[in-house]
Amino acid sequence: MRSEMEKIMCQAQEGQRITLRGSVHALRPMGEITFLILRRGQSFIQCVWEDGTMTGQENPVAGLKEETAVEVIGTVHREPRAVHGSELRIASVRVLSRPAEPLPLCINKGRVKASLETRLNLRSIALRNPLEAARFRIQEGLTRGFREYLHSEGFTEVHTPKLTARGAEGGANIFCLPYFGQKAELAQSPQFYKQALVGVYDRVFEVGPVFRAEKHNTVRHLNEYVSMDLEMGYIDSYEDIMEMETGTLKFMFRLLEEEYGRELSALRVELPRIGRIPRIRFDEAKELAAELSGRPVSRTGDLGPEEEQRLGEYFREEEGSDFVFVTHYPSRKRPFYAMDDPEDGRLTLSFDLLFRGLEITTGGQRIHDYGMMMEKLAAREMDPGQLESYLMIFCYGMPPHGGLGIGLERLTMKLLGEDNVREASLYPRDVKRLTP
Repeated sequence: MRSEMEKIMCQAQEGQRITLRGSVHALRPMGEITFLILRRGQSFIQCVWEDGTMTGQENPVAGLKEETAVEVIGTVHREPRAVHGSELRIASVRVLSRPAEPLPLCINKGRVKASLETRLNLRSIALRNPLEAARFRIQEGLTRGFREYLHSEGFTEVHTPKLTARGAEGGANIFCLPYFGQKAELAQSPQFYKQALVGVYDRVFEVGPVFRAEKHNTVRHLNEYVSMDLEMGYIDSYEDIMEMETGTLKFMFRLLEEEYGRELSALRVELPRIGRIPRIRFDEAKELAAELSGRPVSRTGDLGPEEEQRLGEYFREEEGSDFVFVTHYPSRKRPFYAMDDPEDGRLTLSFDLLFRGLEITTGGQRIHDYGMMMEKLAAREMDPGQLESYLMIFCYGMPPHGGLGIGLERLTMKLLGEDNVREASLYPRDVKRLTP
């Protein structure tokens, strides 16, 4: 996507006098010639001042500092070596604002050479670096692709509350806060609302923040992250949800390839090619991971990071797939609303999606029958009174339905080949970070 400055430059004719506004990204004095690289958004224009071209006029570039906001007037000159095949021969420069202090980071020479901690502390400045900013242009492309594909499939975008009376997942990882004499929680998920809205719109999706009060200070956990959720009605099975996710991911990566080539090239991103995503049942996945590691089968009800990594490597090497669906997770490890497998009540009709060895999606079929829901709550010794507004939708009829949530930052992290999810969060929130 071109900035306004880039549009003006590309549409101008040879010798045409134009005015551009932007920030001084870099200054390069070279004897009688000074190059000024003007930045606006993620676009860059090469501007040139040559001593002696404007009789009696002092060099208007002299004394400028990086990040000074300026208005540059000049004439367009074709120059094949410039980024857009043209440069601007400077006639005059007007300063719009000056920085009060020198930059704390060098942002105009390739990657920012500073630790992640420093870059996060100075995030708004570090993002002025083209490579740092390119990460989040790609992330924009992912969310845009998610929206566009689901709109084309008849989904309605919704926006659900982030202040709730009860978390959808339960457990201890909830942020609680006072709310005018009541207890409130930050939403762990839009789950209850998107299920309710299936009864209204049939197919719904949301892109929004969710909150988990997990004390894990790891490279894969955040306490606030963006979840890309969908829920759809009148399904035949949880397989319909997996097929919808496969189609969505194909569209998202195709959009990146077609419209975000500049950012992909700058970051040397390898886009995955998606055919039919392989599938493996949870118990088989545990056995395969154990076999690959040469260790006994772990009896936990989930996959650990090392198991996910080994499975990711195996399916890439053996089936050429960066993705693998792991299905039929144990009921004891899934939320109460997960549909149990009618052939084995100890398992659920649910799945996770691993991307390059990391879980990025949890989804599955939900219970839609009121009687079945009440039986599940009773078996778990849960109080239906605390779920009154949620249970109402089943009391008055719901279609078979299911859905999923994709962690945007994790998806971005693995796509970019990063090792820490904070690299893929604009302003990450973890157990130690609440600013900037």
